[in-house]
Amino acid sequence: MKFTAQQIADILDGTIEGNPDAEVHKLSKIEEGKKGSLTFLSNPKYTSYIYQTEASICIVNNSFENTQPIATTLIKVEDSYEAFSKLLEVYNQIKLDKKGVETPSSISESAVIGENIYIGAFAFIGENATLGKNVKIYPNVYIGDNVTIGDYVTIFPGSKIYSETQIGSHCTIHSGAIIGADGFGFSPSDNGEYSKIPQIGNVIIEDHVDIGAGTTIDRATLGSTIIRKGVKLDNQIQIAHNVEIGEHTAIAAQTGIAGSTKVGKNCLIGGQVGVAGHIKIGDRVKIQAQTGVGRNVKDDEAIQGSPAFGYSDFNKSYVHFRNFPKIVNRLDNIEKQLPKDENN
Repeated sequence: MKFTAQQIADILDGTIEGNPDAEVHKLSKIEEGKKGSLTFLSNPKYTSYIYQTEASICIVNNSFENTQPIATTLIKVEDSYEAFSKLLEVYNQIKLDKKGVETPSSISESAVIGENIYIGAFAFIGENATLGKNVKIYPNVYIGDNVTIGDYVTIFPGSKIYSETQIGSHCTIHSGAIIGADGFGFSPSDNGEYSKIPQIGNVIIEDHVDIGAGTTIDRATLGSTIIRKGVKLDNQIQIAHNVEIGEHTAIAAQTGIAGSTKVGKNCLIGGQVGVAGHIKIGDRVKIQAQTGVGRNVKDDEAIQGSPAFGYSDFNKSYVHFRNFPKIVNRLDNIEKQLPKDENN
């Protein structure tokens, strides 16, 4: 796809200094700009690159004044960073604007398909599945029986949506995600073997949820595993059966949350966090990376460590931990100076 400086300026409501017919077909960092690329200048420490870049078009702030000759065409806007982000969004919408049903694909006769749909090759849509309008199902996606998907949902290649799952509107599910697999439910017997407990619940994903590549969300044993609206899940996260994640909580990669735990709204959970089952984490909680959580956490707490405790206490304790060899040596020296008696 090619765009002219004039087209870009119209989208961003910007003004052009240079050639309005300059064309671009790719994006670049300002220090790596080549002919045919579009870049932007926001951070002042990169200003020197604007006089060297070979990019055809550069978005800058209205306040920018060049002190040397510039080869690139400038588009001036109020906030170049925000404008570039808006342009990326527009570009992404155009790039992902696919429609129609590719072959081969398998769509059940009982499935209900909305308007402006895209279904990629080798996708499977099961019995009584319902897909809203402007849904995009990329190749090799599996949609099980009785799945409900709202409007403006995008499911990228290779994702598997098991039966009975409910997905709201404006959600994005990235490649390799598995939604609705069985929860890890087994009952030990007297002879040391395990009997499987049927997992007959489902998964409910509300509106505006993003789910990263390779993330797994297990179906409930009974009832529902629930991901509330606005939740953002990174890649390779494990959400176990009957877990509930509150509104607008963000969770980084490789975090695991065990069964029946309830996480509050507007929480921030770092990478490689482990959360035990059957506990409650309050609202607006901040959990640092690699923390192990085995207790209930109150609203607005910030915690770190394994087992976790207060974030500020952890930092103070860690300073002492790093100095522990010195502290031991000091104690040894003090003990050597103490008078000895028969009992010590």
